[in-house]
Amino acid sequence: MQRPTIGRGLTDTRADVDTEPVTNGVPRSAWSLRSRASTWHRSYATLLLVADYMSALIGSVFVVLFVDYAAAGFLTYGTSSNNPGQGTPRPVFFLIVYWVLPAIWLLVLWSNGAYDRRYLGLGTDEFKRVVRAGIIMVSILSVLALAFKTDVSRLATFSALLITGALITCHRFVARRVLHRMRSKGRAVQRMLLVGSYPETLEVHRVVTRTTQAGLVPVGIYLTEGAASVRGLETPVPTYANRDVIDLAADLDADTIAVCGSASAEPGELRRLAWQLEGTGRDLVVAPQLTDIAGPRVHIRPVEGLPLLHVEEPTMSGLAWVVKNVLDRVASALGLLLISPLLIAVAIYIKTTSPGPVFFRQPRVGMEGKTFHCWKFRTMYVDAEERQAALMMHNESDGMLFKIKDDPRVTRAGKFLRRTSLDELPQLFNVLRGEMSLVGPRPLPAENGDFLGDVRRRLLVRPGITGLWQVSGRSDLSWDDAVRLDLYYVDNWSLTTDLQILLRTILVVLRHKGAY
Repeated sequence: MQRPTIGRGLTDTRADVDTEPVTNGVPRSAWSLRSRASTWHRSYATLLLVADYMSALIGSVFVVLFVDYAAAGFLTYGTSSNNPGQGTPRPVFFLIVYWVLPAIWLLVLWSNGAYDRRYLGLGTDEFKRVVRAGIIMVSILSVLALAFKTDVSRLATFSALLITGALITCHRFVARRVLHRMRSKGRAVQRMLLVGSYPETLEVHRVVTRTTQAGLVPVGIYLTEGAASVRGLETPVPTYANRDVIDLAADLDADTIAVCGSASAEPGELRRLAWQLEGTGRDLVVAPQLTDIAGPRVHIRPVEGLPLLHVEEPTMSGLAWVVKNVLDRVASALGLLLISPLLIAVAIYIKTTSPGPVFFRQPRVGMEGKTFHCWKFRTMYVDAEERQAALMMHNESDGMLFKIKDDPRVTRAGKFLRRTSLDELPQLFNVLRGEMSLVGPRPLPAENGDFLGDVRRRLLVRPGITGLWQVSGRSDLSWDDAVRLDLYYVDNWSLTTDLQILLRTILVVLRHKGAY
């Protein structure tokens, strides 16, 4: 049976998708594109541009007002004064610091893709481009000062660049939080039409709707095969078949067409679909059957026009891994020293509110399957483990862990400690001993026995006090989601990821999200 194609002939005329009639089989070029189907990024990028300019202007004003000799190299001296501090700044100085310098900032940010809609709202690429722009600004100013032999104030220049870079980073972080809030309400999103078989499109649907922060909203599924088997099923979005993809995207007001899995393997069809989309303002994305792989591990290497998707092996050794281990030991030692008064206060609080020991030790499975005793402040009554069997029918977890939101075994002090995550602090001793890490997968109890299948992969690294599971819902997560996050961390670990998780942990702890 012939498989349905994902596009129609190149000689079709489709006025309903904002294209001009084709001539001699040649569609309108993307260079004559009138407007993109998705427009949310225009106002957002404009606001970023204005805020970036104001940040650069504030940095310049601060330096002029509060840094001595800020105008060095642009001073005019009177005949009776030999003191450089008494010189008068030339008008060109104010022109440069208030107009030229902010304009150069905007130009460098734009040339580095800091306003590109593909990098706005998600991931670290946007902030990487801001950092790169700051480095380029240092280079530009250094070259200009050398070329014009101007003895400018290094302190003033460094201060202006540092303040501007910090302000740009901060206001973009705030803008991103506002954008995420808008997307949670269904605004500033991209409407996506999924193309492929039902299992492949359903997997992509599950991934892109996992978080509203991505701003990707599937509005329909176009089935390239198996349409009869889906008929009558309850699907998350409407399904279609035997229609032209371009016309369907126009009818659904979809601004993005995502070709999923094996649908992208049709010889020539994907290229023809890209041709048909030229000038329509709609995006074409390809979603291969490869999920939970971080961007730094994926590289596209074209060979004779064939884009090969190369997936690097996870890095669990080398200098970065050594740095992680050293930072774990140093940070845990300093942390224990600094919070020792707090540890003593919590210990007294536990001892005076319920009988029993201050600490609770439980066998957990660590790196390479080695068992260790995980330390925590005791939050339950001493007979909690004996009472667990009677509460099994109330277990709210669907995996290896036992969780009850209102667990009657938790003491009054334990409820406070769990809500504030103070019960986890003794695990710094485990980090200091090398049994745990500050960031890593969730440490699982040893009595659950051997771990089978994909779960065993999480034993390649040391478990952590916090991790992706901690900042993504904690006890509110299902077992499958917890395992998926742990495996994602193992496969895509980096120092940058650890730093991001530590910063997100602070926000999660303050919100008491998923802590019970």
